[in-house]
Amino acid sequence: MSAHGTPLQFNLGRVRLHGDLSVPAGAAGLVVFVHGSGSSRHSPRNRSVAQYFNERGLATLLFDLLTLAEQPIDELTRQLRFDIPLLSERLTGVLDRLQEDASLRALRIGLFGASTGAAAALIAAAARPAAVAAVVSRGGRVDLAADALEQVGAPTLFIVGGRDYEVLRLNREAAERLRCPYRLAEVAGATHLFDEPGTLEEVARLAGDWFVAHLAR
Repeated sequence: MSAHGTPLQFNLGRVRLHGDLSVPAGAAGLVVFVHGSGSSRHSPRNRSVAQYFNERGLATLLFDLLTLAEQPIDELTRQLRFDIPLLSERLTGVLDRLQEDASLRALRIGLFGASTGAAAALIAAAARPAAVAAVVSRGGRVDLAADALEQVGAPTLFIVGGRDYEVLRLNREAAERLRCPYRLAEVAGATHLFDEPGTLEEVARLAGDWFVAHLAR
């Protein structure tokens, strides 16, 4: 298996999505990355976090919620990244395909959402309670999950930068609507993208701890 994992394609009706799967020996669960606005499965930051999860015994799937044709359009218009129903529908389709894969079916699934992808992750967790065993949001627009917040059953962790004031407020308000086990973790000194030294590593550690605790049987 290459450092970037095994290429996968998900055919959802007329839409074809591309992903990269990495499964370490004896994997304790599968973390599906749900990228936020303007990111992709090729993002070095996403890949570094995925590699850290692999080192902790978690399989990872990095995939793009937008097609190859849609991505350049979204770069210009920024419309599709805020189309939460579209993103959550595609994520749910990918979860259904993963459940159909005999080689992956035994792995409990965690969703790792960022920005608008976190809202899609929460909606998908509410729609597929039997498939999703844990959710982590990194700097997520979890408020955009709206009424799905009350329907989420999987243990949920919100990670927010301590200096990402508006998103922190939105996360606190959204957390109060959750009925599942949850935690809100602030990363001191971090802004929205966690590009301050050491902050992304702290996100990876917090998320890794959460997934190991809730995905390992």
